[in-house]
Amino acid sequence: MSEKTFKILAIDGGGIRGVFPAHILNCLQKRLGIDVNNYFDMIAGTSTGSIIASAIACKISPEKIIKLYKEKGRKIFVGKNVLLPKFIKPAFISLYKNEGLIKILKEEFGDIKLGDIKIPLLLPATDIGNGSVHVFKSGYSSDFSRDIERFVYEAVSASCSAPIYFDPIRIDKYLLADGGVWANNPSLAAVIDAKKRLNIDFDKIKIFSLGTGHSRIAYNISTHKYWGFLTGLNGKEFVSFILSLQSQSINNYLHLLLNKEQILRIDFESDKQLPLDDLSQIDNLISRADHEFTHRTVEIKKFFEIT
Repeated sequence: MSEKTFKILAIDGGGIRGVFPAHILNCLQKRLGIDVNNYFDMIAGTSTGSIIASAIACKISPEKIIKLYKEKGRKIFVGKNVLLPKFIKPAFISLYKNEGLIKILKEEFGDIKLGDIKIPLLLPATDIGNGSVHVFKSGYSSDFSRDIERFVYEAVSASCSAPIYFDPIRIDKYLLADGGVWANNPSLAAVIDAKKRLNIDFDKIKIFSLGTGHSRIAYNISTHKYWGFLTGLNGKEFVSFILSLQSQSINNYLHLLLNKEQILRIDFESDKQLPLDDLSQIDNLISRADHEFTHRTVEIKKFFEIT
């Protein structure tokens, strides 16, 4: 086993909040001179994180990823024309059409297939037909056969199909939904795969884990009366709540598996709800990312061994 450090980039899901980790990566490249498209040995991304992870693996610059969120966000979140009150829609249908998301992803990734990507790339999705996990992987192991002919945009569209927001995606024999259901923070899945598939010792791993923010607000216990899907936590808040808990728990598990100095996670807390589709927050998210990067630059430089 080589003494070389195995460097992993892992990016959480979070809808339009993906602009936060995208800007962190852009700062890493522009301010510290790290070539993010060629620096990491493994990349993992869930949901909106799968867009960024795949873009980095396909040599698309962080700056272009930010531009995608800013210029094409409204084309992704195109509502369905169904005559139902807005507050009750999530109880019956998903809020947005899949077509806009798929079209944009196809424009960005073209005919690139997972088998064309040699760097280890993991994109978690959920197999709702079989009630199991489904991880799209690039062609980094001779053991893989299912996904190597799969287009990248197909895998990303499945990983992005968040409950309530988008319908599941049918790919071949599978009906797939957002990987955030079980791996919104894909860092642990990446670490385990590095160990199992590539025989990387745990103590050789360093992981740069990027969140998309989580809300301090969970549930108002002082006004608790009903615990229904629409009367307890409404649909969007419930999804955000579950994704946030999942990301935080995975981060805790990761710290039990690896030493503190092997992990750098950049995330933030908000005193407001953070819907996955609030396009009005893009500039605020970029500003927040810039703030986090600026105030943690010394820590970041130490982690990346920049003198």
